[in-house]
Amino acid sequence: MIKVMKSIFKILAFLPLFTSCADLLEPALENNREIDAMYDEPSFAQGVLANAYILLPYTSPYNSPVTNEVATDNAVLNDVSNNWVKLATGSWTSDNDEASQWQNRYHAIQYINTFLERCDDVIWSTDENVRRLFNDRFKGEAYGLRALNMYYLLRAHGGWADDGVLYGVPIKRDSENPNTDFNVKRDTFKDCMNFIFEDCENAIKLLPIDYKEHSETDVPQVYKDMGIDASVYDRVNGAHMGGRISGRIVEAIRAQAALLAASPAFADGSGVTMEDAANYAAIVLDRKNGVSGIDADGYKWYANGSEINALTAGSNPDEILWRSDVIQSLTKETDNYPPTLYGKGRVNPTQNLVDAFPMANGYPITDKVNGKYDPSKPYDGRDRRLKEYIICNGDTYKETPIITAAYGTTNDALNKESGYSTRTGYYMKKMLRTDCNPNPTYNTSQKVYSAYIRYTELYLAYAEAANEAWGPKDGRTHSYSAYDVIKAIRNRAGIKDDPYLEECATDKDKMSELIRNERRIELCFENHRFYDLRRWKVDMSLLTEPAKGVSIVRAGTGLQYDEIEVESRDYKDYMYYGPIPDNETLKYDQLKQNVGW
Repeated sequence: MIKVMKSIFKILAFLPLFTSCADLLEPALENNREIDAMYDEPSFAQGVLANAYILLPYTSPYNSPVTNEVATDNAVLNDVSNNWVKLATGSWTSDNDEASQWQNRYHAIQYINTFLERCDDVIWSTDENVRRLFNDRFKGEAYGLRALNMYYLLRAHGGWADDGVLYGVPIKRDSENPNTDFNVKRDTFKDCMNFIFEDCENAIKLLPIDYKEHSETDVPQVYKDMGIDASVYDRVNGAHMGGRISGRIVEAIRAQAALLAASPAFADGSGVTMEDAANYAAIVLDRKNGVSGIDADGYKWYANGSEINALTAGSNPDEILWRSDVIQSLTKETDNYPPTLYGKGRVNPTQNLVDAFPMANGYPITDKVNGKYDPSKPYDGRDRRLKEYIICNGDTYKETPIITAAYGTTNDALNKESGYSTRTGYYMKKMLRTDCNPNPTYNTSQKVYSAYIRYTELYLAYAEAANEAWGPKDGRTHSYSAYDVIKAIRNRAGIKDDPYLEECATDKDKMSELIRNERRIELCFENHRFYDLRRWKVDMSLLTEPAKGVSIVRAGTGLQYDEIEVESRDYKDYMYYGPIPDNETLKYDQLKQNVGW
């Protein structure tokens, strides 16, 4: 749960009165208590909606941050029994789908629909104006949350069937009960996107852009006409409600969904264009003053300790659009620090990812003329994000030299101890705080949170869509282009004079390749690449490229770097799209399966 959502915490005390753990595993609410009790008990009614927050599809700050990243060419786990590892290495089937969103997303939608059907009749307050404000906001939250859940369903389960139609999932506008006909067809992807856009529009009309202290001019005219002033408006929509879904967050969700729909894997059947996606992203970015709003330290948001420690309930750093609550934890550090620092070294970045980081002058390492890459000193002169995100052989981390080479004598060394040592010659550094200490003598935790939506993701979404729609330097009605965004992001990373970007600015395809690589770097270990590769419908060779590492051995007075193959990637050509769960298609013959599954 989100700590800043104080009212939701109050609601949780009521949840045992009407729901249990088993309820979340059923397709509909179990009416252990009459649902119509919502009408007279606002806390009960809020509890129904609270379940949709409980089921948010994001990584909890209590857990390690990486899930599907280890099923891509970015990382491997030293725990080979992990379900994502099994999926990536040949065990992905329609009845064994670690990527499935079917159950939890539809559970959330069931709670949302139950709430929407009854909220108009709930006595939120005896003051009619306040009652209207609460009802509008709660309905806005519900519409926004339903759009979010639909987006995650489409990303995981949308695809082409054998009749040549691009399908989404069944649209569920109404709550289900024992008399519901569950054997229904999948709606088209286009209809699902229209449903998402409709929900987003409804949510944006009802929600404040942000939960804050509003001035009189901030109060929407419809409420002014009712005699509602800023003090009354803030009773319902003030800063104390920060952390709930807001109008700004819904705008971001709409931009995410639009980019998915406009991407090569879905564009032919979605009815959404890259121009649409660029315009939706720009709505969010314009609220940040465009390119000038890029946070100078945003690329290391997870490690900005003083910024994190200073966060108050409902507040966000400049880089973060939506986040979880702030908690005390050292789980990520215990799981991912190198063994000499009392960690388990679980997530190992690949050589594939390391090679994606350019030189400090911006040229890719494959450019032998301009890049000045020295294979005998592969980590010298590189983009500074490499050392911010990845521990390489010989790096000093927390005042400790980390030797990942094959010649190393500690458990930090390559394949030194199964289940703890690196398999690739690298350890993950991104997402970790350096001031934690998993040493059992100390067990020093620090404040951490999960970033649900980062502004950098939205900037990169705009760059991708604007380049595809209008080319590298054309922003149309917007004051910034794809080129402007990428220049600012690379400048933030220390690439000041950027001749490679200037080369790409004259070639749309080359710019597209650069934007995708910047997205890979900036969002690594944040669970984007698994779906990015699929929505881009990259060549199959990129999906099946083995995860690689490096074996470093002594050679005379120097070191020798030998690329090694660490883990296979076994994907078939139909796996650009995830399956409909096998048990659902067995129960309901109207559900068409995606091709290949």
